Amino acid sequence: MQFRMTLAFFTLATLTTSIQAENWPRFRGPNADGLHTSAKLPTQWNEEENVVWKVATPGKGHSSPVIWNDQIWMGTALKEGHDLHAICFRRDGKLLHNLKLFHIEKLEASNALNSFASPTPVIEEGTVYLYFGTYGVAAIDTTSGKIKWRRQDIRLNHQEGPGSSPILHKDLLIFHCDGYDVQHITALNKSTGNTVWETTRSLDLSGVGNHARKAFVTPVVRKVNGKDLLVSPAAQGCYAYDPNTGKEIWRIACEGFSAVPQPVFSGNLVYIVPDFGRPEIWAVDISGEGVLTEKDVKWKYSTACPSTPSLIHKDGLLYFVADKTGVASCINAETGELVWRERIGGSFSTSPVATKDHIYFLDRNGTTTVVSIGSKFNVVSRNTLSAGCMASPAIADNQLFVRTATHLYCLGTK
Repeated sequence: MQFRMTLAFFTLATLTTSIQAENWPRFRGPNADGLHTSAKLPTQWNEEENVVWKVATPGKGHSSPVIWNDQIWMGTALKEGHDLHAICFRRDGKLLHNLKLFHIEKLEASNALNSFASPTPVIEEGTVYLYFGTYGVAAIDTTSGKIKWRRQDIRLNHQEGPGSSPILHKDLLIFHCDGYDVQHITALNKSTGNTVWETTRSLDLSGVGNHARKAFVTPVVRKVNGKDLLVSPAAQGCYAYDPNTGKEIWRIACEGFSAVPQPVFSGNLVYIVPDFGRPEIWAVDISGEGVLTEKDVKWKYSTACPSTPSLIHKDGLLYFVADKTGVASCINAETGELVWRERIGGSFSTSPVATKDHIYFLDRNGTTTVVSIGSKFNVVSRNTLSAGCMASPAIADNQLFVRTATHLYCLGTK
């Protein structure tokens, strides 16, 4: 009898675990790399085919969806950016919350390709965190929809509007403040919103104009030699910090500014794109300390590189697409040598996502080009939705979640 009860309990526990919804908790997913290798996503869709549901989204925002269990959260801006909201849909597309977090009387100028709600939230069990750059940061209880805390005193001049997304590390909420006027990285206590540490960028920027001091990158934490390392590209350089204390571990000077692509990793190499205007990919050894130099850069690649979309790294290959030309490329991650380069068309701001077999490149007009993973270029399909796309997609439970200018789509096989 005892054995049967134990077996029944084990079976129930296993079943409960197996049906628990998958999560996509931050910009570019659980590992900040755009990968979900076990997902079985559709490769073909349109406004009718393989649309599980679609729902109109209020306001304007390029914030990507984040997913935790039965909830999908995004940021959005209403009243031409003056009201900043958090919106939450259930996994069936029903609106659960539309919460006004901040009212902004005076807005900064913003780039035509940006929005006032571009940073992607980060979510964990019980709490979602939204960062709107200079306009404010807040934590929300995901069960009740009540605001736990919020701040509007961490100010900077983005010049082009906010872009960098927050991340969580242990008890810290960490985000970049790389503006026209100030340049630092900040960590808040995620429970209280109080500042735990703030580290000013150490490179001397006195020789460059204020416009060349800003950046829009989202940082990433990785284990290196058994220790946590926060890799943090900024204007005119890339930094690494101890994420627990904010202590600088290393830095490397990289001429460039307004960088956007999030770093990706392979072993002790990090791949960064330091400059928006003249983008090139740097492969930097992250195992050093102090001031890194050219000897710590394994290779550089400068043809048809992305200014905005992040890279995909899978099985020793790097995949990326150029913003304006729609040229997609695949290079060897170890050597930087070209594997293939082909024009897929379109203009791009979103970061691609990938499964085991396919990469999904979403362009600004709402067309997704699905390309095969591997050393041979192959377009699997092209799929168009009715509105443009500036937000990077999310993946959970064999479904692709795409935010366009007007709707949130859940794409999957019904």
